[in-house]
Amino acid sequence: MADAGADPVAGFAEVVEAAAARSGEAVLVVPDGERLVVLAADGGAVVASCAQYAEVLLADRGAAEQGDDDELVVGLSAPAGPIAAAAAYKQAEQALSVARRRGRVLVEHEELAAGSVVPLLADDAVRAFADGLLRALHEHDATGRGDLVASLRAWLSRHGQWDAAAADLGVHRHTLRYRMRRVEEILGRSLDDPDTRMELWLALKTSASGG
Repeated sequence: MADAGADPVAGFAEVVEAAAARSGEAVLVVPDGERLVVLAADGGAVVASCAQYAEVLLADRGAAEQGDDDELVVGLSAPAGPIAAAAAYKQAEQALSVARRRGRVLVEHEELAAGSVVPLLADDAVRAFADGLLRALHEHDATGRGDLVASLRAWLSRHGQWDAAAADLGVHRHTLRYRMRRVEEILGRSLDDPDTRMELWLALKTSASGG
C-alpha cells in the first residue's frame, strides 16, 4: 500500500506494473483515494521494485529536503494467501501508519513484530495519555514532598518486590510502601490491578522516550 500525492502514486504504479511485465508476474493495482493498493507475489520482482523505488525516493528526499505532504510512503504486509487479503490490507495499513510516524519511506509489517513497542509510544495521542495519567504525581513531586514518580518506576521495574525496589532507591521498604499508598490515593487507582500497573509502566516509558 502506498500513500502520497498524485504524481508519486502514478510513478509508483508505473514502476510496479513495469516490473510485473518484465517478470511475467501477475499484479493487481487498485487506486484507493490518495492511496494505491498493490497485490503481488511474495518475494517477486514487483515487491523488489517497491523496495528499490523507496530507496530512490529516500535518496531524492535527502537531496531536495522536501516536506512530508507530497512524499510517497509504502507499507508492506506479511505474506498472505487470497483468503487472507483483508488481514493483509490491515497489516499494510499498520505498516504505512508506522512509516509515516517514523518518517520512513517503507516499512514491512514483519519488522513491527520483530522490533520493540517502545518506539511506537512516540505517538502524540499516547504521549498525551501518559502526561495526563502522571500529571498529578509530577505535581506532587514538584512540591518536594516525595519522589513518587521515581519510586513508582523502581517498584514497577522490580515487579512489585519491595526490598529490591527500596534498595534501588536507597530508602527503607516501609518508606516505599507509604509512597505507593500515596500513588494509589492520588491516582484513585489500585496498584493491585494489573491493567493499572501496565498503563502506568507504559506511561513512564513514554515519558522517558520523550526526553
